[in-house]
Amino acid sequence: MEPQDTTKVPTGLNLYNIAAHRAAKEVIYAYSTSFGLATRLLDKKLRPSVENIYALVRVADEIVDGSAHQAAELAPELDPEEELNKFEQETYRAMQLGYSTNLIIHAFALTAREVGIQKDIVEPFFYSMRQDLNQKAHTQESFDTYVYGSAEVVGLMCLAVFVHGKNYSLDEKQKLVKGARALGSAFQKVNFLRDLEADFKSLERSYFPDVNISSFDEETKMRLVEDIEKDLKVSAASLGLLPSSAKRAVTAAQLLFQELNQKIGTTSAQDLINTRISVNNFKKLMLLFRAIMGAKP
Repeated sequence: MEPQDTTKVPTGLNLYNIAAHRAAKEVIYAYSTSFGLATRLLDKKLRPSVENIYALVRVADEIVDGSAHQAAELAPELDPEEELNKFEQETYRAMQLGYSTNLIIHAFALTAREVGIQKDIVEPFFYSMRQDLNQKAHTQESFDTYVYGSAEVVGLMCLAVFVHGKNYSLDEKQKLVKGARALGSAFQKVNFLRDLEADFKSLERSYFPDVNISSFDEETKMRLVEDIEKDLKVSAASLGLLPSSAKRAVTAAQLLFQELNQKIGTTSAQDLINTRISVNNFKKLMLLFRAIMGAKP
């Protein structure tokens, strides 16, 4: 839509909604080349909602792990946990009212209200974000809770967008939910392995239970890679149930993270600690092309 001249067109909620989405859209393409590319394969009707979800998730992550901490160095009175609490409460308020003065939250609330995203899957997300502020190491139980809240529920939010208005049997719904959670889990675990250096050295944080920089070896790495492979297989088994409007985009994202996991598997444990694994742009485009052509993971 072309920019509106608000000196001639009265402002109102519809224009505010448009502005909110535009703000949210900028976030995904500023922060993630990979997800930005995959999102472009979504049907145009679905794309704004996924962009709105990503924006909320990204801003919350910035509060606990990024810009808020840097801002606090300049303004010591700024407390990231307090900022997260306010951001969370404003999100719930907007989901209830359908309005927020925060454009990113407003955009998310529009999507949540439209497709039925409820507090029961948003609350675990903020719980996990709060763990990043207060927890440096995890038990298996706290790790599972963290991955569910930080990644699996994001998959469930996107799934709500993809299947909104579609009819599925109970068995199909359960398979789709299982697949969405597994793909979110795989994404998060791959990113944990990609960010070992930053997490260990910069944040003094270890996500994987009983794994730290001094004990990380080839055996540990391969155990984690194989666990991710299991998640990806569960996700792949559900892709066929997705509507065509979403299937290519989700397939592209899955292919990308499969490629990353394979690269991690062939990278030495020591190199993984010192280097962030990535996929070059040419390879990304090839994977996107495969998804467009109907490739299966």
